[in-house]
Amino acid sequence: MSLLVRVPQRANDELAIPGLEDVLGPDLAGSQSQPIPPDNYLERIAKYVPGEVLAFFIFINVILEQAVKSGGKAATMAGLPVTTVALGALVIGIVLTPLFVWYVRGEGDAWITNAFVSTLAFPFWAYALGAVAFADHWDGNLAAILLATFTVMSGLITPPAKRPKRKEKKAAPAARPERPHLDLVEPSPV
Repeated sequence: MSLLVRVPQRANDELAIPGLEDVLGPDLAGSQSQPIPPDNYLERIAKYVPGEVLAFFIFINVILEQAVKSGGKAATMAGLPVTTVALGALVIGIVLTPLFVWYVRGEGDAWITNAFVSTLAFPFWAYALGAVAFADHWDGNLAAILLATFTVMSGLITPPAKRPKRKEKKAAPAARPERPHLDLVEPSPV
């Protein structure tokens, strides 16, 4: 299983050698008997969650929560208010999400679609996890409603299918230039 959502692909019938699939096997016969199936709704939902970036963010957020608990709302880190550092961590998480998706992409992955949806998902997950950046506006019920709604809707986003490559048409042979016809009126003496 791929880490990212896969692009739906069509079977490639042009490479098959008719009648030799049983003798040579699918790899040697040149056919791809089974194209990689596209991800279904539930697989897309799971793959759109930016789990690795969220794990990084949770680690940072726990440190920030401890700073707020020990120092109150006026707590600072390196002279900056903790809420400013928390907002910076949130922005860094949003920026890291598409970069991470780009980094782990593979052949056949719809990484652009995955990066887009995962980047949109990150703030919803951060809010639901109780990010310090949202501490003044956090509501557990609202977090659950927003996350559930976004998650259900994200599974509806499917990557566009690859278009089959166009075959280049061979150029038609150039027409021969018209030549003057020999006009033989009388038979030659030969």
